[in-house]
Amino acid sequence: MEVLLLYFLFINVLVFIFAGYDKSQARKNNRRVPEKTLFLMALTGGSLGLLTAMLLFKHKTSKTSFIVKFTVILAIQVALIYALLNYKK
Repeated sequence: MEVLLLYFLFINVLVFIFAGYDKSQARKNNRRVPEKTLFLMALTGGSLGLLTAMLLFKHKTSKTSFIVKFTVILAIQVALIYALLNYKK
């Protein structure tokens, strides 16, 4: 269980850093972090880190397609957590 918590901490911090870097690159009109990368990191457990970065940096918050895809990822994760917590053996 400890390893799993460390993993989630790591992936959330990492996606937060990537999103912050992407925002920085966007301001400079430099090469960006692909959205697929951010979505993959969110999908593998980094949703809270990405959500925090989006709110803190105001990053991708006006891009509807990004918001919709992120919401779908978040909804799937919430449904999976709910199912796992309510699974009766």
